[in-house]
Amino acid sequence: MGKEELLRNPVLKIFFNTIDIPVNRESKMSAFRAFKRAGDNLAQGMSLIIFPEGRIDADNYPPELLPFKNGPFRLAIDQNVPIVAVSITNAWKYMWDDGAKFGTRPGICDIYIHKPIFTQEMNADASDSLKDEVSRLIASKMITQ
Repeated sequence: MGKEELLRNPVLKIFFNTIDIPVNRESKMSAFRAFKRAGDNLAQGMSLIIFPEGRIDADNYPPELLPFKNGPFRLAIDQNVPIVAVSITNAWKYMWDDGAKFGTRPGICDIYIHKPIFTQEMNADASDSLKDEVSRLIASKMITQ
């Protein structure tokens, strides 16, 4: 899933239309349609990458992990698919903004892939605790210095 604004860039649009699900973050209907499509993709056996913060806060340097939204966790529970949390700890050091203001530089990003969290035994009421668990896991590996 990604922000619908990416469709405005002609180069990104080609890539984005083939593998991503656009969502207008200002529209609840767009979010509903995007999650419906994501659920359909999961039902077909596809994997999804979802950034549960829903956005990047470019105002804080170094960055802080934003509160997670419930949608991805509810989707995983509804579809009975495991969640594999991933911590990308220092990518912000190499590309802070979109590259226009501060530029980018080469480097090696540290990525930690956590053990899967299985959702088969969970019900919809567990989405908040699942969200909190994944947030703690990801934050446990974050490095801001």
